[in-house]
Amino acid sequence: MRRRHLVQLAAATLAVASLGVQAQSFPAKPIKLVIAFPAGGPTDITMRQLADNAGKILGQPVVVENKPGAAGSLPAQLLQTSAPDGYTLAQIPLGVFRLPYTTKINWDPVKDISYVINVTGYAFGIAVPADSPFKNWNDFVAYAKANPGKLSYGSTGTLTSPHLTTELIAQKLGIQLNHIPYKGSADLATAIGGGHIMAMADSTGFAPLVQAGKVRVLNTWGEKRLEKFPDVPTLKELGLDVVQNSPFGIGAPRGTPPEVVKKLHDAFKQAMEEPSYQRALAGYDMVPIYMDSAQYTRFAQETFAREKALIEKLGLAKPN
Repeated sequence: MRRRHLVQLAAATLAVASLGVQAQSFPAKPIKLVIAFPAGGPTDITMRQLADNAGKILGQPVVVENKPGAAGSLPAQLLQTSAPDGYTLAQIPLGVFRLPYTTKINWDPVKDISYVINVTGYAFGIAVPADSPFKNWNDFVAYAKANPGKLSYGSTGTLTSPHLTTELIAQKLGIQLNHIPYKGSADLATAIGGGHIMAMADSTGFAPLVQAGKVRVLNTWGEKRLEKFPDVPTLKELGLDVVQNSPFGIGAPRGTPPEVVKKLHDAFKQAMEEPSYQRALAGYDMVPIYMDSAQYTRFAQETFAREKALIEKLGLAKPN
């Protein structure tokens, strides 16, 4: 028994030592960063800039891979089957924290992810085509009240923040809308440009469409008006007590060595401070929202509880 115990102890010591060596030499090869939305949208563009900056700091490329769909949860799901070595990272949008309440999964969004760093958050709003008869938010609401279920709007996917927040707005106003989900901002922009939907709920991925004269913004969802759209009222100004900015960051598989998490955190924090990244964010009225690993973990715990309340309020919880 004593001999077996010593062998097990030696094996455990070797494993810990091996992890220490790996952490010291990390990274020794390219790192994959999986993001939750398609190429060409604001998340893809800003995260590619961040990844490029971080790769230069780490001395190895950080390669972005797009995995859109499933309310932005596919990258987080991928972490559950990836080695905890720091070479597979994922964007963690807010939709991840809703998963256990809306679908059956065999992992825990709080406990089964190593939270590395929060990097930014979205600025959201509702926009309509430039030639829409809805000149302002009152027009939108009046039509919806007169035509229940006929006003179609697109979002970046079922159970994403744009979808759920719009449904919360509709519930507060007593209106019924027709939701049409897309895989991301790029697809949504194509849909509204082609006249397939009457409105869009999105992050300010619609900013280039506004600049091109293709859409008009009716409201935004932050605490205060956006610098890029100073004439557009917030939901709070319109009498709705709703604020949504949906912070997101980067996670690694559960069990990733703390030394590796720290190295990744430090590199991405430095990458966030680069002017190139801040310029990329500014193009979509996004700003750096920094949380270190401990703060981001606490945010995950708090958000997990808060999203349960929202899902239940909207009647979208999965049956037991």
